[in-house]
Amino acid sequence: MAGAGGAGHDLVNDAPLTRRRDARAASPTSARHAAVTRDPSFRPSFRALGQLAYGGARVSVAVLELDSGQPIFAVDERIVLPTASIGKILLLVEVSARLTERRLSDFAIVDREPRDAVADSGIWRHLQAPAMPISDLAALVGATSDNLATNVLLRQIGLDAVRTRTEQLGLVRTALLDVVRDTRGPDHAPQLSVGSAAELSWLFHALMHGQIIDRQTSDRVLGWLSLNTDLSLVASAFGRDPLSHQGVEHNTWMINKTGTDVGVRSEAGVLRGPRAGLTYALSVQFDDRDLASRLRVLDAMRTFGLDLLEWVH
Repeated sequence: MAGAGGAGHDLVNDAPLTRRRDARAASPTSARHAAVTRDPSFRPSFRALGQLAYGGARVSVAVLELDSGQPIFAVDERIVLPTASIGKILLLVEVSARLTERRLSDFAIVDREPRDAVADSGIWRHLQAPAMPISDLAALVGATSDNLATNVLLRQIGLDAVRTRTEQLGLVRTALLDVVRDTRGPDHAPQLSVGSAAELSWLFHALMHGQIIDRQTSDRVLGWLSLNTDLSLVASAFGRDPLSHQGVEHNTWMINKTGTDVGVRSEAGVLRGPRAGLTYALSVQFDDRDLASRLRVLDAMRTFGLDLLEWVH
């Protein structure tokens, strides 16, 4: 097992990879809402997520074996759902690619501007520093999903460049649609990002194998994401310290990215244990009408996390 800077170096296939656009045609057909699973089963997850769906929520989940990329568990994995801040991974991929290509410098200082200002997640808006290096902004996005840092990076990189890179990777159901906004009007994209669980689990699989652009680019993205402090969803089951979980503890190693908005909870990541490794993605879109509704979603996501933990151990 590797730490944050060297994730996946024991995986031998480092060839650049794009997701096959005919992947759906190549996979076995299955009935809508049917679960693809192998022993040990994900029956608790299927029951918990099924109860959410029966209550009106939209659920999409996919789990891949880390070494082979074979599906372990999947339900409606190809449907497109809002994923909130998950789409920031695509921005980090483009930033990392430009650093690798030397089109950007790690130490290039970027100022924040009034038009970048936005509330909610992140810490830069609470700091006095008016400018930061590109690499520090990416670290803030990875660690706290920093909205201000996201908007400053998008102003430097350009949303069109992120979209082009996403398409080059073969992702057709996953996209970063807009900058972060406090309010969304009729002229704005309705969501910050969207994605399918199938593509998001594949994205982490490819990052772990060093196949998103190249090994250096992939490892840099994983390093930023390894700083993530949000372990409130699926990863709440992993027993890790939200502020310090980059190494191996109790034979478990993880990296994740979450997305949270009103009526949206989403997480994608990788989990490795002594028996196996998995990449996973789970998105739930639900009626966030009261606290009980939200807590049911969080409980189901934790149940899914416990099933992941059981598999890798």
